[in-house]
Amino acid sequence: MRALFVGGAVDNSELDLDAKSPPMHYPENGGGGRPRYNLHHVGHRDGGEIAYAVYAAPDLADDEVERVASERDYARRFEATKQAAAR
Repeated sequence: MRALFVGGAVDNSELDLDAKSPPMHYPENGGGGRPRYNLHHVGHRDGGEIAYAVYAAPDLADDEVERVASERDYARRFEATKQAAAR
């Protein structure tokens, strides 16, 4: 799956994640006490496979993350359906 970042120091960056499900925070074991990025939503393909995970800077409002993700058109790009992450 592809990890996509909104806000913060690595805004608009991407990387591949080798996991069955995306971690709730990135980096998963940062050790700093405060996660740099929180899982915001995931995109699933028709077969249920996770295509992408959107991570947002902790201080970024949900509506701003939605606006940016929509603007970048992640769902269309990965041919997936967006689903909010469990919080």
